[in-house]
Amino acid sequence: MDPVIGEEQVSGKKEVLRILKLVEGQLGDKTFFGGDNLGIVDITLIPFYSRFYTWETFGKFSIEEECPNLVAWAKRCSQKESVVKSLPDPIKMYEFILYLNKHLAK
Repeated sequence: MDPVIGEEQVSGKKEVLRILKLVEGQLGDKTFFGGDNLGIVDITLIPFYSRFYTWETFGKFSIEEECPNLVAWAKRCSQKESVVKSLPDPIKMYEFILYLNKHLAK
């Protein structure tokens, strides 16, 4: 299923990017949100990394191009064994969203 870009999707894409850039601005040049160590803010936000693939696919954009520091942060977090074990697979997340769209659109 190829996601179709309509007015609602364009608006959603803009809002997602606005929020991601806001979050990236709070990160700044720090390794993690609290500084040099993984902290509560990182743990709270890292689950959204599993949604990046879905957002990029539906919105036809690259989060890494738009928010490179945020993606670099997510990759650093994912190097922690405790983090990577707790995150859902991005492809499975995307497939689940497709499934929901198909079955809820009826």
